[in-house]
Amino acid sequence: MTMSTHRNDAFFRFGRLVAACIAVPMLFAASSSAAEPLDPFTQNERIGRSVNIIGYDPIWKSVDQARFKARHFQLIKQAGFNSVRINLAPFRAMDANNDNQLSDAWLKVLDWAVRGALDNNLAVILDCHEHNALGNDPEGNHERFLAFWRQIAPRFRDASSNVIFELLNEPTRKLSPELWNTYLAESLALVRQSNPTRTVIIGPGNGNGFNALDRLKLPENDRNIIVTIHYYFPMAFTHQGAPFSAANRDKTGVEWLGTPREQQDIVQNFGQSQAWAKANNRPIFLGEFGAYDKAPMESRARYTAFVCRTAEKLGWSWAYWQLDSDFILYNIEEDRWVEPIRNALIPR
Repeated sequence: MTMSTHRNDAFFRFGRLVAACIAVPMLFAASSSAAEPLDPFTQNERIGRSVNIIGYDPIWKSVDQARFKARHFQLIKQAGFNSVRINLAPFRAMDANNDNQLSDAWLKVLDWAVRGALDNNLAVILDCHEHNALGNDPEGNHERFLAFWRQIAPRFRDASSNVIFELLNEPTRKLSPELWNTYLAESLALVRQSNPTRTVIIGPGNGNGFNALDRLKLPENDRNIIVTIHYYFPMAFTHQGAPFSAANRDKTGVEWLGTPREQQDIVQNFGQSQAWAKANNRPIFLGEFGAYDKAPMESRARYTAFVCRTAEKLGWSWAYWQLDSDFILYNIEEDRWVEPIRNALIPR
């Protein structure tokens, strides 16, 4: 990784900032009341065009190894994005011998990231990204999941309405849609104890699949909820060459040409989701989409643009997967945007 010549100064400033963030929720207090109820459709417009960030960044283990820097928030804003979805993996930072308390070091990074986004007029989605742990062992990780929200919700109770909670990314496998309905009700109740009017994002089971929307059970009397789905179809195209996709890791050269049939598949799937949204009066946030880096670039850009514009026509917000690591939007080593993808997301 190419390191900035200002690395020492940057991390000195980072250290001063996080030292001031220790565990004081009032750090994020807004001048206007954070308790004021907001329309979830208005909040969804505020999310607008988003990007997933720092889920796999070494910053969570060591600030000295961070790839994402404070200046990247400004770059994201200048590129035209309205918000960031911060992917959080808190379980490894919990002390099982101390009521699953999150470590001070992990919380300092979280505070720094939230402040960095807000200071650049970016809304923030705090996404509990522990779907693998919960999918593999829901019962064994149940208390850790609740402990996360038991700590995070009060911490940000005084934050502005630009901080939004997402209960869990992609509930899947053993965390069935039915069991997820139980877990989401429990975690939402915890959040509402300290954040009665904060906007919360919740998605269906089966990995936030649109086909599971009709199995999602939300409290009818809680209207400050945005529903999220993820979309990676067709998988043979979006996951070609991806080592984590057993069915597609050996595929290469699969194109997405934007034929009428290819477009119609997306329009139909999104239309099904939109019909559910209208029937239930819930806004939709397309929380993840994209095509893996091994896909042909022209096809990646063509697919990305069509997904974005189709979602926007329906009034959805969206978040591209992801800035760094894979599916990349920004090349940190070369300090430059992947222009075909950036232009597909936000045409200049």
